[in-house]
Amino acid sequence: MSDQVPAGHVPGHVPVVVFACRANGGRSVASRLLAEHYAGGRVVALSAGTTPGDRVHPEVARVLEDLGLDTSRESPRLLTAEMIAASDLAVTQGCGETCPYVPGARYRDWPLDDPKGQDEATVRRIVADIDTRVRDLLVELVPDIDLPPSLLGRA
Repeated sequence: MSDQVPAGHVPGHVPVVVFACRANGGRSVASRLLAEHYAGGRVVALSAGTTPGDRVHPEVARVLEDLGLDTSRESPRLLTAEMIAASDLAVTQGCGETCPYVPGARYRDWPLDDPKGQDEATVRRIVADIDTRVRDLLVELVPDIDLPPSLLGRA
C-alpha cells in the first residue's frame, strides 16, 4: 500500500460511498453495514438497488446478525442518479446496465455472487468477500484509518 493520499482525497472530508445492487437486499446491505461498522464515522455508507425488493434477504440478515450487525432498520430503497451524483464513489454489485450513469461520477464494480436463496455457507463466503473488499476500500478512502479487527476473525 502506498503512503500517498489517493487522488481527490481532501483532509477532513468524509467520503460518501453508495453500494448498489439489484434488490438492495443482500450484497449492498452487507457492504453498507460492514463499512459503517469499520469506518467509525469516517465514511458515510449508503445502499440502494435498481429494483429494490421489500426486505433484506433473510439468509443474509441471519449471517449479518450472527456477526453482530443489526439489520432491523434496513429497508431496500431505489438507487437514483442524484444519490450517485452526491457520492464520492458508487460501488456496483451486479446491477449491470440498469445502474444509473452519471457523467463525472466515480464507479467501481465488484463482481460478487448474489446471496439471495443461497445456503448459509455460500452466504458466509460472499459476506467474507465483501468484508475484505470493504476493508480495503476504507483504507484507500481514508489512508490514516485505524480499522478494528475483522468481524470474521481475519486481521
